[in-house]
Amino acid sequence: MTTTALPAAIRTTVRVPLTFGDGYTVEADVHTFTGLVDGKEHLALGLGDYRNADVPLVRAHSECLTGDVFGSARCDCGPQLREAVERIATTGGYLLYLRQEGRGIGLYAKLDAYALQDLGLDTYAANRALGHADDERDYTAAAQMLAALGARSVDLLTNNPDKATQLTALGVDLRSVNRTGVHASEHNLRYLAAKVAHTAHTLDLPIAN
Repeated sequence: MTTTALPAAIRTTVRVPLTFGDGYTVEADVHTFTGLVDGKEHLALGLGDYRNADVPLVRAHSECLTGDVFGSARCDCGPQLREAVERIATTGGYLLYLRQEGRGIGLYAKLDAYALQDLGLDTYAANRALGHADDERDYTAAAQMLAALGARSVDLLTNNPDKATQLTALGVDLRSVNRTGVHASEHNLRYLAAKVAHTAHTLDLPIAN
């Protein structure tokens, strides 16, 4: 549930060279913050000519250890992260890396949900079976980070309408909402289809044979 974003401030900025598994490299200015409402260690990566971007391109990317780090094919998080970094670096903007593993339920609970999915539940039914909501993420800290960075109006990069709804309610002006690519495979197609069915993600999925 969103609340009014409180003031936050940039704590540290450090230049970090990034290298992805496919060889793509880019440098990012990684910003840390004080005063974030949830007390978590979220990061904002300034990419490309972000300082001179009148309306920066922004992705609020929720941490996914299995997908972002280990390359799990059960989700599309890793490919989305890779795509977003390059697109933002091209236009100038921010990748908000939010510590909200498993749509906010945490790493262990996400893996518990995976076990239930192996028994036939979809990703949302598995969350509910564990006593969690479909999606427990809150983007108040993301709005605080954008305010601290001086990004009052942004182009948002997402397929998730709830991100746009929450950020707008928190006072972030969205000039546009832009889709990411569809990173479907035999391993994640059921997961992606559940996101379309349950939370209206804007994904044009291939038709299963």
